Amino acid sequence: MSYKQFAYLYDHLMEDAPYTKWLSFIKSSIAAHKPDTARLLDIGCGTGSMPILLAKEGFDVTGVDLSSDMLMVAKEKADTEKVSLSLFQQDMRELEGLGIYDCVTILCDSLNYILTEEDVKKTFLSAWNHLERGGLILFDVHSLHKINHIFIGSTFGSNDEELSYIWHCYQGEQENSVEHDLSFFILNKDIYERYDELHIQRTFAIEEYSRWLGESGFEIISITADFENKEPEETNERILFTAKKK
Repeated sequence: MSYKQFAYLYDHLMEDAPYTKWLSFIKSSIAAHKPDTARLLDIGCGTGSMPILLAKEGFDVTGVDLSSDMLMVAKEKADTEKVSLSLFQQDMRELEGLGIYDCVTILCDSLNYILTEEDVKKTFLSAWNHLERGGLILFDVHSLHKINHIFIGSTFGSNDEELSYIWHCYQGEQENSVEHDLSFFILNKDIYERYDELHIQRTFAIEEYSRWLGESGFEIISITADFENKEPEETNERILFTAKKK
């Protein structure tokens, strides 16, 4: 599959993603806790949708992703939007040489692709190393409820004429993990071509993320849920963390 085809699939799957809510979360967190923020590092930037929005808000944005294909698409999209982005291919657990930033973001449940306690801690330390003192880390993760009671055992789908997909969710091998088994069908002239993707995500309890942030040198400012200014409850689906480097 070429990177253009994969990006088409990805952006189609994400077309209803709450990008404006993520943007509002970032802007309000920065305004409240670090209003002088200019330099922003977006980890797990994917095809660049979020960094482009942030750049349009006036931030100096650097995007990092493990996928070179995603980064090529992000560059094409940024060029089309006439937005300046710095883009680098690196593993979020082992970031190096990217400079120092006022704020680090890990959005769109990207952190849920990190499947072990050790690697979550490595990711937090990577972020810490690229933040100035007092700099913010903002991220969101799936809740335990969403992984175990909404995803696992569910099937989602879309039956558009040019692109359709079937998305099965299975219990993963690790506790609180899910395997997303996706099959896409793309109309190419008169024939549908099939592409398959397997994604594995895992989440952890709020208390565990909180402890690992503290062990990594962060002070938690707030933990909220579902883009609302409220404490998480058992049935919330998305947990949002705001913390700062000590």
